[in-house]
Amino acid sequence: MANTPRGMTASFLLRSCGSVVLCALALAAAASAQETGAFKDPRDGRTYRTVTIGGRTWMAENLAFKAKGGCHVYGWDADNKKANAAKYGYLYEWKAARKACPPGWHLPTKDEWDELVAALGGEPEAGAAMKSPKGWGGSDGGPDAFGFSALPGGYRDDSGSFDQLGRAAYWWTSTESDRYTAFCWSLHAGSPQVHLGTYGKSAGGAMSIRCVMD
Repeated sequence: MANTPRGMTASFLLRSCGSVVLCALALAAAASAQETGAFKDPRDGRTYRTVTIGGRTWMAENLAFKAKGGCHVYGWDADNKKANAAKYGYLYEWKAARKACPPGWHLPTKDEWDELVAALGGEPEAGAAMKSPKGWGGSDGGPDAFGFSALPGGYRDDSGSFDQLGRAAYWWTSTESDRYTAFCWSLHAGSPQVHLGTYGKSAGGAMSIRCVMD
């Protein structure tokens, strides 16, 4: 698999270590094998960490660009929202998400997400490889061996209520599943899995997004 040492997959790294020490060494080797970098958004000057996994370059942080409409910050007061925006980025409604990425980047398709998940070991295990070591509560974070650095930013439902901050991460894809819904991916505290689902495209519901380079 591209971007893993000697063709090793995340599944191998996370399951085949003979000891805690060996596993730590293997995960460190995987991390060092990734291509990392940075990108400065010309629209607001914010700099994002980037990582190349499976041949594609992803932002290693949730997008935090304030779009003209259809984007929200988890929280109910100014101080809380400011802190959450800095840590977790914005939550975007699907129509806004499709246009929110900076020039040269785009909202990933379901197929692009499928490739990422496969490169990280498949749905049963990729979540553990994606998770940031901190921010998931207790010892539930992952090794972040591939530099994706997922944080549990929660989501906003159609009624405007926020939920799951600190417990789950949700990301849109650009791919519609039917006339009313689009595909999305999620990670949850207490589980190594990454989950494919769908959510309504109607105004109100909002999730995080990760941009991928064109």
